[in-house]
Amino acid sequence: MPPPDIVARRIGREGQPVAIVDGLTEDPHALRDAACAAAFGPAGAHYPGIRADLPPDYLPGIRDVVALVLDRIFGLRRSARVLDASFSMVTCSPDALTVEQRMPHIDATMPGRIAMVHYLSPANPGGTAFYRHCATGLETIGPDQASAYLAIVGREVRSNGPPPARYPGPDDAQFTQIDAVAAQFNRAIFYRSALLHSGAIDDRYPLSVDPATGRLTVTAFFDAD
Repeated sequence: MPPPDIVARRIGREGQPVAIVDGLTEDPHALRDAACAAAFGPAGAHYPGIRADLPPDYLPGIRDVVALVLDRIFGLRRSARVLDASFSMVTCSPDALTVEQRMPHIDATMPGRIAMVHYLSPANPGGTAFYRHCATGLETIGPDQASAYLAIVGREVRSNGPPPARYPGPDDAQFTQIDAVAAQFNRAIFYRSALLHSGAIDDRYPLSVDPATGRLTVTAFFDAD
């Protein structure tokens, strides 16, 4: 197998790094087959979809690439713990989204927390988009900013009403999209969990619960703090 193609770029005013890895795994079709045979269930309160366990050889198979990305792109030279990793599918219809799910979000505030999305749908476009909060100018939300940021966003929602019942797009009133990475089959992206982001959901394609046709990804979170 040829080595993965790793590209890094800095986004927004803050210049935060995003790593794009094409060809992450040797046999992505076998990984999709494993997802089709997996038992998916509700993902919990925050993720608008369903999740399932990964094959046991998935994380060992990408360990060296993850270590290289965390070191070279993010400057995180300590061994990283895997906090969570699973097959994930966005399946929630826009009219069923909570107010929080209609806005860009962060996964954690610590700078050593890194998120990964591995795209596994050959025919389902979209990707991941990144945002700036208009009122504060923030693109990442650190531990010292979280309380004030959440209070401001809450006041905006109470004053202006909740955002429309749809996934975040490039023209949201509270947020400006600063960059986006397009989904490609067997591409993975890595970014700090503190970056404001959202799945770029293309509403022309159904949000199927079938891994063979839906928006299938692997999502993982690493801690190098």
